[in-house]
Amino acid sequence: MDAMPQQQSFYGYVPNRDVCLIFVVLFSISAAVHLLEAVYWRMSWLFATAVFSGVAEIIGWSARLWSSYSPFAQDPYIMQLCVSIIAPSPLVAALFIMFGRISERLGEHYGRLSPAWYSIIFLTCDIISLVTQGVGGGIAGSSIDDQSQVDLGGNIMLAGIIFQLSSITIFVILMGEYFLRYLTDRPARKPKKDPSAEESYVPARGVLTNKMKLLILSLLTMTVFLVIRSVYRMIELIDGFSGKIIQTEIWFNIFDGGMVVCAIYTLNILHPGWLLERVYGDVPMALRDVSPDSSPRASFLSLNVKGKAQADVGQAE
Repeated sequence: MDAMPQQQSFYGYVPNRDVCLIFVVLFSISAAVHLLEAVYWRMSWLFATAVFSGVAEIIGWSARLWSSYSPFAQDPYIMQLCVSIIAPSPLVAALFIMFGRISERLGEHYGRLSPAWYSIIFLTCDIISLVTQGVGGGIAGSSIDDQSQVDLGGNIMLAGIIFQLSSITIFVILMGEYFLRYLTDRPARKPKKDPSAEESYVPARGVLTNKMKLLILSLLTMTVFLVIRSVYRMIELIDGFSGKIIQTEIWFNIFDGGMVVCAIYTLNILHPGWLLERVYGDVPMALRDVSPDSSPRASFLSLNVKGKAQADVGQAE
């Protein structure tokens, strides 16, 4: 890589070409695998979360790779500035959706909110954060020669990051309470009997199968990586565009690129597709004569009806 005075670079350094290429390859592989997994397991929500995040990271790191060849070019700097700040947000959205799926199976009434409301509230927060960070990045990137506008853009980006980190923190608290209530069997909401299912038994407390444990591990691991990344970006923006943190490449590579790689590959490996595929058939479900608050699951009802029919056949024989 050609040498260049660091003070003349938009970054405060020249992005390492090999590192940028490695990240482009890693995110390309992950995005392609996520695309195949989403199609194979028929999970359309992964297109707007994991796949979109992977593609955005490819664009961001490709822009940094471009900067390694053209350190004076403004376009790749603006591109990576705008894209790299928002790229992990869809992965954060995947956390909220995954937790909703988990709470549906383990018991909705252990949570303060229904799975639908978890998704609605926290996905809305994630979208607000994404838009805020994108707007801030656009203002800062398009006004490089105007320090006041750069500072304004940076402050808007910081507000978006803080808002996202705050929403993740609240989510983690609610998620932690949910798992504690599940493990101690203390519902947050009283289950109600479904008047339309008098003859059926609906699970009020799902069994924690090995696959479900792996899915929860995936959720928690991704959360840790993405929180670390958000904390880093918050500190980076507080320090400012002329600060030491943002002008130290190794920290960005580890705490932004590295954390997102770990999170997105965790989802590749511990994927909800195969972990949720046969979760009901792994072990018997604990059944009670009550249904979770909100609505009984059709799959549970069909399971119970089928079991009852088989029992009737056995008695007839």
